[in-house]
This record gives sequence, C-alpha cells and structure tokens, in this order.
Amino acid sequence: MEKRETSKSEMWGKLLDRFVNPIISIIFALAFGAVLIVVIGNDLGAAYSALILGAFGNLTAFSETLLAATPLMFTAMAFSVAYRGGMFNIGAEGQFYAGAIMGAWAGNAITGLPPALHISLVVLAGATGGALLGFIAAYLKARRGVHEVITCIMLNYIAINVTNYLVSTNGPLRGGSTLPATQMIQETAKLPNLLPPTRLTGGFMIAIVCAAVLYIFLWKTRVGYKIRAVGLNPIAAEYGGIKSLKYAIITMALAGALAGIGGAVEISGVLNRFYGNFSSGYGFDGIAVGMLANNHPIGLLLSALLFGALKTGATAMQIQAGTNAELVKVLQAFIIFLIACKWTLSKFIERVQEKRQAGKQNHFNKAKEREEA
Repeated sequence: MEKRETSKSEMWGKLLDRFVNPIISIIFALAFGAVLIVVIGNDLGAAYSALILGAFGNLTAFSETLLAATPLMFTAMAFSVAYRGGMFNIGAEGQFYAGAIMGAWAGNAITGLPPALHISLVVLAGATGGALLGFIAAYLKARRGVHEVITCIMLNYIAINVTNYLVSTNGPLRGGSTLPATQMIQETAKLPNLLPPTRLTGGFMIAIVCAAVLYIFLWKTRVGYKIRAVGLNPIAAEYGGIKSLKYAIITMALAGALAGIGGAVEISGVLNRFYGNFSSGYGFDGIAVGMLANNHPIGLLLSALLFGALKTGATAMQIQAGTNAELVKVLQAFIIFLIACKWTLSKFIERVQEKRQAGKQNHFNKAKEREEA
C-alpha cells in the first residue's frame, strides 16, 4: 500500500514538474510583461490582443507560428537529448549552420532524382554535417577532457564563419548573385507545401516525427535507457557496466544530427538556398525551449509553439499596438529566468534533504554503536 502511494506521489510530482511549473513561469512572465507595457504607457489590452491575433488570429498567422516553431523544435531536441545524456550542448547553432550548408549543397549538386529521394538525401546530408560537429565536441571531452561547452562555443564560431566564407565574394559556393548565398536548390529538393497558399511546409511534420522517434528511442530502447542512466549518474552507470564516455559520444552525435536536420529543413522548406548569417539564433533559443519543456521530446513541441507564437505575434504587436517587438525577447528571457530559479531551488532542496538524511543515518549508526558497546 505504501509503495503504491509513493508511486502515485512520484507520478504527480513528475506531472507537476513537466507541465504545471512551466505554465506558472509563463503566467508570471506575461504578468511581468503587462507591467512593463503599462509602465511605458502603451495599451495593455491592445498589445496582448495584437500578440495573440498575430500568432493565432487566422490560418496564415497560425501557419507562420508553426513555421517559426519548426527550427526551434529541432534545436531544442538537440539540446534536450544531450542534456538527458549528461552533456550540455550549447553548439546547436553551429550544428544548425553545418546542416544547412550541407543540405544546400546536396539540394543543388545532386540532380535527376525523384523528390522523395532527393529530399531524403538533403536531410541526411544535414544530419551528417551537424553530427560531425557534435562528435568532435564529445570526442575531445572523452579523449582529452576538454569541456563540451568550451568546444561547442568554438565550433559555433568555426561553423558560422566557415559557412560565411563559402558564400562570400569569390567563395566556392557563392551562387553568382549580389547576395552572400548559394545557388537555389533543385525543385526536387524542395519540401512540399502543407497548407497552400501559406508558407508552411513538410518540415513541420518532419519535426513532429523526429520528436516522436526521439521519445521512443530514449524511453523504449536499451540504448536510450543507458543514455539517460549516464545523464543521471555517470559514476553509477560505470559501476553498472555502462561506458559513459561511449554514450556521451553517441548522445552528442545524435544531438548534432537533430540540429543539422533542422538546418537542412530550413533550407529545403523555407529559404531554398543558404544565406550567410541566416539564423536568428535558433540554436540558442532552442536551449530556452528545451529548458521550458523540462527536456522532454513531447513537451518541447508545445514549448516551441509558444516561442514561435511570441516571435510571430511580436511583429503584429508592434504594428497594430505600437508596442516595441523587443518586449517579446524580454518575456522569453524572464521565462528562462524563472525556470532557472526553479531548477536552482529544487537542486538546493535536494542537497538539504540529502544532508538531512545523511545526518539521520549517522545519528542512527552512532546510537547503534552505543547499544552494541
């Protein structure tokens, strides 16, 4: 009976952690934003009404929200799977760029293929480019002890600057136009449109499929269990026969592949060519999306939808209500701040409880020793 009650309490605790706490953080962030809007003298009702209608007001607005959420889904998955494996992947931005340039190359250089096969090769090329950067970061940590955060930051700069060079003046992949971009990809490499005449493409469905597959992989397979075990406690995992360094490399390569797919999908579905500095910071925003979703593959879909809605609605809020669109970035930052505070507080409480439990155990051992004496 006690075990059953304990399992129920743990279940409700996990539910609270995954859904209720993020919702509370969003509510507090919106309340904080409301105060800012009033302080700067704007109409609160008009601002939030424009924000909501700009993101969900009609089919076009909703499709733009889904379109903005799609790359965030991929970069959030890249952060979340690495975090589950005990790695902090801050390199999703560089992996996103690597996947995009590889996808653009595959989309243009390969010809004569049916659309399904050509699109698959574009996605595979993107995954390869991102996985390579993830592998490098994990390998350096496993073999040389270099922290993955430092390596990922350096790889971000390398990936962004190398891709900029490739499409710069006289760059080897420059498309011949006045823009720093590659040539347009082949028609067979372009993702189909899901909701004509909107811009939403099949990239959104690819993100949904990847999230579902990632959930099955992490929670329903042996490799996924080992990855999560390493993330929870690498020392205990080693004692259990799991090689933590091996699975760290697998985890980061998988994370890089997901970010790379996101870059390839952005090229194949939206831009149809690679542009220098095309990303608005999707890799870094993905960290916030993953944190808000508690790094759960299904939860991050909703989290990405929220951030996509804020991004899409910000333009409407500025045009219709005269409220600066930068306020949305403040809301996003405040959400992250609240999530980080909650995480820090929960870790502090865990440490206090562990010390208290250790003190009780120590007291019990001393009492037992006195009785035996």
